[in-house]
Amino acid sequence: MTLEGLVRATTPVLSQQAEGASFLWELRSRAVAEPHYSLADLAKLDLRVEANLDGLRVAGEPAWDVCKEALSTGESGEVFAAAVLAFESGAADRIQAVLAAPPEFSSAIASALSWLPLPQAEPHIQSLLASSLRRIGIAASAIHRRDPGPPLADAIASTDPLLRSRALRAAGELGLDRLFPELYAHLADEDDCCLFSAAWSATLLADDAKSHSTLKAIAESNLPDSENALQLAIRRMEGPAATAWRGKLAPRPAVVAAGAFGDPSCIPWLLEQMKVPKLARVAGEAFTMITGVDIAFEDLDGDKPEGFKAGPTENPEDEDVAMDPDEHLPWPDPALIAKWWGQHEAGFHPGERYLVGQPITVPWCRQVLREGRQRQRAAAALEIAMREPGQPLFNVAAPGFRQQQILGLSR
Repeated sequence: MTLEGLVRATTPVLSQQAEGASFLWELRSRAVAEPHYSLADLAKLDLRVEANLDGLRVAGEPAWDVCKEALSTGESGEVFAAAVLAFESGAADRIQAVLAAPPEFSSAIASALSWLPLPQAEPHIQSLLASSLRRIGIAASAIHRRDPGPPLADAIASTDPLLRSRALRAAGELGLDRLFPELYAHLADEDDCCLFSAAWSATLLADDAKSHSTLKAIAESNLPDSENALQLAIRRMEGPAATAWRGKLAPRPAVVAAGAFGDPSCIPWLLEQMKVPKLARVAGEAFTMITGVDIAFEDLDGDKPEGFKAGPTENPEDEDVAMDPDEHLPWPDPALIAKWWGQHEAGFHPGERYLVGQPITVPWCRQVLREGRQRQRAAAALEIAMREPGQPLFNVAAPGFRQQQILGLSR
């Protein structure tokens, strides 16, 4: 078989591998925030992404041709796969082809840089930080939890709201309390995303009244980042203040806040919310966040309420196309859970904060990082960061195999 014939014969296989890497990366991008994924699950999924990328690496130039052609499809996964190959190759023409992708694919390109080991990614990150695409450089640095230095402060002062917002968020993720004055100055930012990023980072870095008040206001709003604001704001509060604020929130945010704060005194109230179909599953998750009980594993789940519908319907006239936010949560059986609580209540102390069944301490949170589900791990990372000022926020969305190495877990 001629070389041309061999390339033609292998192209379908390479296309499958490129599609596999793209699809699996998009799946893992959602999985990092799903309630049913553990670190072990995420690592297995990431190894499947890596296996497809390996097939492309081995194939060389024909694989790049397939990935380059896929860049025009307008899908983030394709951009990610092409970017990994391009940055690993170091070839200027390949990198330029990837960087020519529209701005909406910046996150996929930053993710590709985060997929590479830092020593391999660092030269590309430094080049981006000195270019008009420094938002990608800032994002990649933040994902790697690497301080980009002076370019970060420059980006915070930028007139570009997308760049400014990402830089403000990075300051908190990296634990850079030296930038607190810059964050504080943006608590009146006119851009909603920048305002959230500044308030979130400032609240994570310090127990400050103004930044906390700003974050609470965002949590009470209808802005896209309201739940992220809520998850952090409630953790900076004392018990009576947290209880009073929770009472002012809409039903769903109030349930989320109860789980995030972790005071078992709210469990009787959560049991009542489990009787409300649209709140039942998120109330169950809040119960698990406090007590650590696995509702499905302990057979404390029940059937979906008859006639209940969530997420998009098949009706073409239905304008609500939002996905079911509780799709992967079990349906709790209020009676069974009430019985379980009656048997275990004595082991919990009202007024103390719990995370997944134990009082919140740094050692316990580190254990949750190793063994918890993704949302529980994200909560543990926030709790650790607030207790260890100046340290980076543990990145529960980083490649799973890298997280396992950091945490001392075998692959």
